[in-house]
Amino acid sequence: MSKAPRRHIEMLPFDDDDGWLPLPGFPAGLEVKMLADDLDEENKTGARTRLVRFAPGVATTEPLVHDYWEEVFVIKGAIGPIGGGAATPDAMMYSCRPPGTPHGPFRSESGCTMLEVQYYVADALS
Repeated sequence: MSKAPRRHIEMLPFDDDDGWLPLPGFPAGLEVKMLADDLDEENKTGARTRLVRFAPGVATTEPLVHDYWEEVFVIKGAIGPIGGGAATPDAMMYSCRPPGTPHGPFRSESGCTMLEVQYYVADALS
């Protein structure tokens, strides 16, 4: 997936119908729309801002663990852990995951759209 480097953007019109791509390595029905991405997992620098959406009934299959911080805000719809408490439809939710935090697998019965911000913090890695 190509990088969308960070640059100054000032209230650019947003098209929610265009620019979505399949999320590599995940089941069909998970899509991503990259907003900015200079996250470098090899050098442990940078950040990524993207939208992720689940089609109705889509689920991930494995827990995820990564070495960067991740903040997730559910903009619309609902998502919940498989085998855990289901989320109320259209409830806005927020997660903040430090590096190394296992999360998922998740399922969205009704579909959802999330804003994800993933980033490295130098002193958080030591």
